[in-house]
Amino acid sequence: MNPRKKIRLGDLLVDHKLISQAQLEQALSEQKKSGQKLGRVLISDGYLTEDQMLEALSEQLKIPFVDLVHYKFNPDIIKLIPEIQSRRFRAVALSADENGILVGMADPTNIFAYDELSRILKKTIRLAVVREIDLLKTIDTVYRKTDQISGFAEQLNEELSESDIDLGALLADADVADAPVVKLLQSLFEDAIQIKASDIHIEPDEKVIRIRQRVDGVLQEHIMDEIRIAPALVLRLKLMAGLDISEKRLPQDGRFSLKIKDHNIDVRLSTMPVQYGESVVMRLLDQTGGTLSIDTIGMPKVLLKRFETLIQRPHGMILVTGPTGSGKTTTLYAALQTLNVPEKKIITVEDPVEYKLPRINQVQVHTDIGLTFSTVLRSALRQDPDIVLIGEMRDEETAEIALRAAMTGHLVLSTLHTNDAVSTVNRLLDMGIKSYLLASALHAILAQRLVRRVCESCAQLDELDDQQKAWLSSLVNEKQFNVSFKKGIGCAHCNYTGYQGRIGVYELLELDKNLSDILSHGDSGHFVREATNSKYFRPLNMVALQYAVEGITTMDEVIRISADIDSLVDKEIVSATEEAIV
Repeated sequence: MNPRKKIRLGDLLVDHKLISQAQLEQALSEQKKSGQKLGRVLISDGYLTEDQMLEALSEQLKIPFVDLVHYKFNPDIIKLIPEIQSRRFRAVALSADENGILVGMADPTNIFAYDELSRILKKTIRLAVVREIDLLKTIDTVYRKTDQISGFAEQLNEELSESDIDLGALLADADVADAPVVKLLQSLFEDAIQIKASDIHIEPDEKVIRIRQRVDGVLQEHIMDEIRIAPALVLRLKLMAGLDISEKRLPQDGRFSLKIKDHNIDVRLSTMPVQYGESVVMRLLDQTGGTLSIDTIGMPKVLLKRFETLIQRPHGMILVTGPTGSGKTTTLYAALQTLNVPEKKIITVEDPVEYKLPRINQVQVHTDIGLTFSTVLRSALRQDPDIVLIGEMRDEETAEIALRAAMTGHLVLSTLHTNDAVSTVNRLLDMGIKSYLLASALHAILAQRLVRRVCESCAQLDELDDQQKAWLSSLVNEKQFNVSFKKGIGCAHCNYTGYQGRIGVYELLELDKNLSDILSHGDSGHFVREATNSKYFRPLNMVALQYAVEGITTMDEVIRISADIDSLVDKEIVSATEEAIV
């Protein structure tokens, strides 16, 4: 299809009776003021949906509508259109055959874009119409920077081979913005932001350098042969973080900020001497979007309502538990967002301060100068706070101060590294905390994990293997379920992992009067039995299993997070889940 004849979108939508003439005139007036495209104005004003507009275009132009969410991409065909033109013209190459190339466009009426794409591709173009939001997500996903990273690595390796100049002086020079090492790092950060990586690992080996990025909790590896570039990368990163570039025998920690593609990124950097040089790990904190609100962290509605009620209490302690990387800090920051009002004085004690929040007094712990959690907490309580957040309760002294603060009119939020909600009480007792203190101050424990979501684009039915069936049978009393589980086979949308994004799995234990009375007597065994049988308690593994039943995650993910959880599953608890999934 060749869109040589200019189609007026507004008239087309009026002809299809999707909008009225008055609505069109109103939208045209707004368009002149805002400069936005007419279609975007009509959609944002609520006159019609994007799908309605695309269906009308598809019918009028006699071209197909393609749902990119479920489309199986060929990486070689995608790259027929360079990324810069793909973003500029809102277009992506979908397939190619002897009849030409099928190109998906958000606006197939754009004659200029059509002509430019024809010039670039040098083949007959057949058009399809696609959703703009899906198109932009697809571009972010499929145009990785790995080729660019490898290219800059080779260029840097050649420069280091040919030059005898002082590398330290070269990389310390502020005027080398175009140096290969800077371009390499820029591409590395851009790629990490594009795929939503939380960490970047740079690891020198004997003959290669490994670049690994943690996406959805799992590392993805890119290996480069240019081992000579490792010291140059580490040196530049140390300079950026203000570290001692001459010290290579001791670990160092630092941080710096940078702006990548309209994202303001805080980078926490850690170096460590290893066998073949220095290993660097960088945690990326995207400050652009701010922290999540409590209703957007993925907590089920029933549990969310209970948690919101708990954090509105005037005093008491609420703990969030789980291993490193389970989303504890995100949950606590989301809770602070809800509690952050002018009437409340909030002080946080953190190591480190991850996100900067307005109106909240955030204190960074510095143990090397004696500014420990317990020291800061004592001072914080003299600052007349209503709410105190403690980044982590690491010792008996900090825990005892926090519990006494919770008893004397403060709401205390904190984290603890335990496997589940019920075992948290035993952990605190083992730390030396008195049972009467826990019974008086501790109000609730929220245990959580993150499981990976099945990629919607490549999801298909999954046949459980013998090991998975055995695990399921042992958990739910060997009942046979008439349930179809799902698994992603891997596609361009999910970088061929089968997963895209993560969802929280939560287990909330509220300490009512009965549980508090049992705890005050120090009978931990009785407490565990009563806690697991309490009315609203659902163990983490059963919540995760429900997600698998609904096709949100896989059985592999359920088993993974269940591996480190003690099975405190009572038959009555299991039966409720069985009824839901049989």
